[in-house]
Amino acid sequence: MIEEMRLRDLGVIAEATLPIGAGFTAVTGETGAGKTMVVTGLGLLLGQRADSGAVRAGADAASVEGVWIVPEDGPVVARVREAGGDVEAIGGGRAELYLGRTVSSEGRGRATVGGRTAPAGVLADLADHLVVVHGQSDQLRLRSGAAQRDAVDRFGGAAVATARTAYRAAWDRWRALDDELRTLEADRDQRAREADDLRARIAEIEAAAPVAGEDAELDARAERLAHAEELRAAASTAHEALSSEAGAPDVSGLLADARRPLERVSGSDATLGRLADEIADLGYRAADLAGALSGYLADLDETGPHELAAVEERRAVLAALVRVHGSVDAALDLLETGSARLAELDDDGDRIERLTHERADAAAELDAAADALTAARTVAATRLAEAVTEELHALALPDAVLTVAVNPATPSAAGRDDVTILLAPHPGADPRPVARGASGGELSRVMLAIEVVLAAVDPVPTFVFDEVDAGIGGAAAIEVGRRLARLAESSQVIAVTHLAQVAAFAGNHLSVVKGTDGAVTASSVRRLEGAEREAEMARLLSGMPDSEAALTHARELLETARPVTDPRLLG
Repeated sequence: MIEEMRLRDLGVIAEATLPIGAGFTAVTGETGAGKTMVVTGLGLLLGQRADSGAVRAGADAASVEGVWIVPEDGPVVARVREAGGDVEAIGGGRAELYLGRTVSSEGRGRATVGGRTAPAGVLADLADHLVVVHGQSDQLRLRSGAAQRDAVDRFGGAAVATARTAYRAAWDRWRALDDELRTLEADRDQRAREADDLRARIAEIEAAAPVAGEDAELDARAERLAHAEELRAAASTAHEALSSEAGAPDVSGLLADARRPLERVSGSDATLGRLADEIADLGYRAADLAGALSGYLADLDETGPHELAAVEERRAVLAALVRVHGSVDAALDLLETGSARLAELDDDGDRIERLTHERADAAAELDAAADALTAARTVAATRLAEAVTEELHALALPDAVLTVAVNPATPSAAGRDDVTILLAPHPGADPRPVARGASGGELSRVMLAIEVVLAAVDPVPTFVFDEVDAGIGGAAAIEVGRRLARLAESSQVIAVTHLAQVAAFAGNHLSVVKGTDGAVTASSVRRLEGAEREAEMARLLSGMPDSEAALTHARELLETARPVTDPRLLG
């Protein structure tokens, strides 16, 4: 529920505060005073596109602020907190929510949600939970077939909701199977070529039987074999220098010669003893190195004359794999993953057969679910048509008959039904789609009747009507006012109107007042009571707020509406 809305520099409104609250609020004013700016401001708070043209002439920016009363544990508060904002608890499970929107004259905008800056999209997310707006250019929110179908579903309650949930589950299952099967069948030739190519590459890899890291090892071995003679000469020279096998002075002998004199005098100086030990250690290490070189030469001597050719041949095999796959590791990865993929591709025939059977079963389930949903909608459509027709009779359309047709339609996620609301305004008239066949006044009353009926089973927090009474007057206007008051028993109703017959039924009457200083016209909003309200009603009736006849008529209207607008009767 909107508790209060504040406008600044919006259109012709310089600054205004609208105290709204529960029940039925009527907004009236002279032509051009800016009544529609109330709806424009509300639209900005609900995330509609910001237009710099709405900024008052001479002002830098327009701003709109709104205070909502919302359930403390509802989806609105959850979305606000998700956006980083917060609400203020006021007791009774309710909370105050502050929303704001500014629009600069350059077209830049800013939104605030629960005290925090947020994208305008967050306001749009909240809109569906807060307000339903009926504007002059869109008198019927049920213009589209989808919206009319959703209205029947809302009216149908749990019975339709259960059937629709079951249908959607069946639809999703059938659609997933159908998509998978279509993909398999459409790509069958391509998948067969992929399988043949994959099979050939796997066979090539298996024939080569590569081992991880083998190519690096072969490279090193080929390099060694290619320089075997140079390696042998170097190792042999080093071995001779370290050992005494050749009879010439060697490192080991020289180290022994250096160690012995130090050992003889080590008893007299511990330092020389430690140095003798270090020389001994060098001797042991030289002996180990000589042994290692001897072993290296022995291995080198065992290399056969054909080993290099064998290594080069193996390297050529691996090089062929690398050219195709990029590396030996990549070839090994393909061998591991490709086998599973090949098994999947080779199973296409069996998979298609299995999926065909599963899709047929899913289609049967979908048919049953669709029939159940159609049946539930048909029952709800009949009841909705009867209830709305009764409302239309009370809205000065005594001979009107509204019907709701449920016809077969192209299957979709919402069912297989095309729902159309039809109106026969008088006997003998052919029922025509209400969105196209009704006059402006009839359209207004049909829309209002539908909202009244739907509100009885699925209340909307707030309705905003922008001149819903266009094209009607007299007794029909009185009944529109009466129905708006009735709608306000379960929802907050805000109506911008130019008819006294409608405004009379409002428990809260706000007037947009236009003033001028000779150069700039500005408007503000004030709440009307007593004589001020009677004068405004007289102006609406005759254009003359001081006419005694109009004032008398205004008082009669207010007295007629009083039982409906009495707060004690509205609870």
